[in-house]
Amino acid sequence: MRVAKTIELDEHTERELRVLAKRRTVEARLQQRALVVLLAAEGRQNIDIAVEAGLDRRQVAMWRERFLAGGIEALRKDAPRSGRPATITAAIDSRIVQATLHDKPVNATHWSTRTLAEHLGVGATTIRRVWQSNGLKPHLSRTFKLSRDPRFEDKLLDVVGLYMNPPEHALVLSCDEKSQIQALNRTQPGLPLKRGRAGTVTHDYKRHGTTTLFAALNTLDGSVISMCQPRHRHSEWLKFLRLINRSTPKHLSLHLIVDNYATHSHPEVQKWLARNPRFVMHFTPTSASWLNMVERFFRDITDKRIRRDSFTSVAELELAIDLYVAHHNTDPKPFIWTASAKDILAKVTRAKAALAALAG
Repeated sequence: MRVAKTIELDEHTERELRVLAKRRTVEARLQQRALVVLLAAEGRQNIDIAVEAGLDRRQVAMWRERFLAGGIEALRKDAPRSGRPATITAAIDSRIVQATLHDKPVNATHWSTRTLAEHLGVGATTIRRVWQSNGLKPHLSRTFKLSRDPRFEDKLLDVVGLYMNPPEHALVLSCDEKSQIQALNRTQPGLPLKRGRAGTVTHDYKRHGTTTLFAALNTLDGSVISMCQPRHRHSEWLKFLRLINRSTPKHLSLHLIVDNYATHSHPEVQKWLARNPRFVMHFTPTSASWLNMVERFFRDITDKRIRRDSFTSVAELELAIDLYVAHHNTDPKPFIWTASAKDILAKVTRAKAALAALAG
């Protein structure tokens, strides 16, 4: 009868094997192999280990031998498998990547797996495999816009400074308007969510008017001051400023982060601000609405409350908005700003350099 070789573990190796055997993020195969070695170190026989680890006895013997020969690193590697040699060479892989990145089909803006496969004379499955291994997704695109504001850096430092180092005895309010929110009434009731099928809404609708949501997000605690108005002129903006004035403690100064919409700097608004010195305005750079934290709240209310619902009137839409804000304010959660001004500037600099290279 053959006797399995004894495995002895030092303290460090045993600790590492126990981590591999229990950590959820570790691949299941590696967890099994680590368990095999730990049980073998306890003096267990291969047949008993096979039952507990859910493996064949020969597999247990093999991983015991491999550990003795190569340690923990040997458990991480599988032996080379037999089979047909790869037909896709590095040269073909490179051709696929280069064509994807630098060429376009004559009748389209981007390649599909089938059109590129036909162009290069390879299989569509090969194209898909190379794209996946290189992280290429030609069917996707994202929008972007670089600010051309000559005072971009100064405004960026100002706004990010308010987020990350707010002044004492003051509130920082991120303010903006979400205009043209439509009260859309779907022509038929939507079908509910069920197993294997998403909820549905009709593609057509009746319009019942629009409203504008004015919102001021308290960056400290996440609470929101809001108001709906039919339009978003300077007169409505002044109404909102007065609402903010009434809704906040009088002894605190108010730092408002706003965009460069003309309403925010209208002469009548300037006169009102001069009479109310506790209001301090901070303007985001042009084409940089992403810097205004209240946009995150607008995204949430659109996704969670407005987009998929149906409203028979503007009054019904405004009631839904008011109820959402009231519920939000019962247990508000602040959005935490983590990007430093230095990191943002570095990213913008790289983007400008890339655009300059394309233009050159």
